[in-house]
Amino acid sequence: MFLATAEGFWNSVRIFIGQLYDSAVSLGGPGLFFIALADSSFLSLPEVNDILIVVRSTGQGWEAMTYYVVMTTLGSVSGCALLYSVGRQGGAFLHRLLKKKKIKEVEILYRQRGIWTVLIPSILPPPTPFKIFVLSAGLFKIPFAKFLVAVALGRSIRYFVWGILAVLYGELARNFLEKNLPAVGTVLFLLFVAAIASYVLMRSRARKKSPRQEIA
Repeated sequence: MFLATAEGFWNSVRIFIGQLYDSAVSLGGPGLFFIALADSSFLSLPEVNDILIVVRSTGQGWEAMTYYVVMTTLGSVSGCALLYSVGRQGGAFLHRLLKKKKIKEVEILYRQRGIWTVLIPSILPPPTPFKIFVLSAGLFKIPFAKFLVAVALGRSIRYFVWGILAVLYGELARNFLEKNLPAVGTVLFLLFVAAIASYVLMRSRARKKSPRQEIA
């Protein structure tokens, strides 16, 4: 009897959440904002934001796509800000909640890589565990302004990639991305990192050559 009642309760909760989700989607940009906020804070909706951008941007122009991407990015940044504040205020609680080994690993990453520890996971699609890095940013008191800039930049890169592909390739991109989102996201991210690394390398070589040219 108790199990049946509990099962009925959770079914009702799932139905209610599903109705809220459908209502949010129907709102367009504001709906994408609230879904992204929920996903980046206290709920977990893997790949939903990426797929919704692709769905909404398919068959649309650049202006509409940019609007959806901006609203989703703002929602994600807002949700991350809430989670950051939890990490900032609940240090002792988080130490009890999270595994000490995991916290130590993330702390070492922050010391070695700084804000890149937030930027890189914010670009990567699921199943990358992003929330642990957001909570840890607050826990280790990473400057809030730098944290927001890193999240905004990372999310913008990730969501604009999907939006641009949706505008350029339409239903073909939509069908392909819905089936291969994590793999495509990882490949695009690696290409992005390779481009940045190439640029940094070229700049470094140019700086090394310039003093010699001046001497000559």
